[in-house]
Amino acid sequence: MIGPHTVWPPVVLAPMAGITNAPFRTLCREFANGGGPGGAAPAGPQGAADGVHKGLFVSEMITTRALVERNDKTMRLIHFDATERPRSIQLYGVDPDTVGKAIRMIAEEDLADHIDLNFGCPVPKVTRKGGGSALPYKRPLLRAILREAVRGAGDLPVTMKMRKGIDDDHLTYLDAGRIAVEEGVTAIALHGRTAAQHYGGTADWDAIARLKEHVPEVPVLGNGDIWCAADARRMMRATGCDGVVVGRGCLGRPWLFSDLVTAFEGSGSGGPSGSEAAAGAPATPTLREVAEVMVRHATLLGAWLADEARGVIDFRKHVAWYLKGFAVGSEMRGRLATVASLADLATGLDALDLDQPWPRDADGPRGRSSGRNRVVLPDGWLADPYDCAGLAADAESDVSGG
Repeated sequence: MIGPHTVWPPVVLAPMAGITNAPFRTLCREFANGGGPGGAAPAGPQGAADGVHKGLFVSEMITTRALVERNDKTMRLIHFDATERPRSIQLYGVDPDTVGKAIRMIAEEDLADHIDLNFGCPVPKVTRKGGGSALPYKRPLLRAILREAVRGAGDLPVTMKMRKGIDDDHLTYLDAGRIAVEEGVTAIALHGRTAAQHYGGTADWDAIARLKEHVPEVPVLGNGDIWCAADARRMMRATGCDGVVVGRGCLGRPWLFSDLVTAFEGSGSGGPSGSEAAAGAPATPTLREVAEVMVRHATLLGAWLADEARGVIDFRKHVAWYLKGFAVGSEMRGRLATVASLADLATGLDALDLDQPWPRDADGPRGRSSGRNRVVLPDGWLADPYDCAGLAADAESDVSGG
């Protein structure tokens, strides 16, 4: 339960900058609800006919100041398709007043049904201003933001996503979890890495289990190293968490949400081709089926941006993720990563051996996987976890993270 919303399977698409826009959310929702390329998704609010939503699909991270100032790009990013229910939006902010204004705007103008707050982003342009995964170290500031958020949200559920802490010497997740419960947060997601780890190393699932024991009052969602549906089930068994948040695992694999429905319900929702799968068995599409998804993804991006060329250009970053493991030469991979039109994309894909079966090494890590030895923080940030003075005036500038 996320506030009034029943979510089953208990799966959340993690906000990822430049990735979880409306087109990508559409693909993931379609697979979760038995649709996909070659077949229309169910009509109406998907997965909600019986009051149960098959996952939450969260927007890209939105900066609260940009939202309050109604920045054109930001207003486009918070647009939801008519079939999206609940409409989940993630906000980033470091100033309690600005966060409160942004959330009141969302509630009063009916812009979303669920608000998630980002305290997990590890990228330097966010942490150097005291935001993202740096912020929970300042306990009073975290409490003030959460208090304003919950107060401004009214009946809308407010959740939060965070990391273990800044580094192994500055862990914050247990304190942050307790503060969140005390301030009325509805659910908490924990990425089992510190900011210093970035996306490197192995996620600490034991920390997820400790958080669940520490805050039994609210649902706890686990995040980190979920590359297939079996990983999600394994995490829930190992940690006792109430659900999972999937990020890099669905890059180039939007049908992972079909696998997750299959694994949790044992009902064979089918893969990219819509074929029935044995309960719990992952989708194993041929390259032809993957190519169909690629063209559809690029087409959706073009329609969303009202510009086919811009949509194809935006799609280029997805090419390597979709083709991971398939026998596609470096020259052709390079060609597909520089296409300028849907026709070029389709022509390039048609030149491949599309009858290739799903490769054995197609699963596993995708996206960023590097670690960092140092987290970029404001001067003197670690001197006192209770001293919140000196926050930079531009900390609420229009930035985005992942």
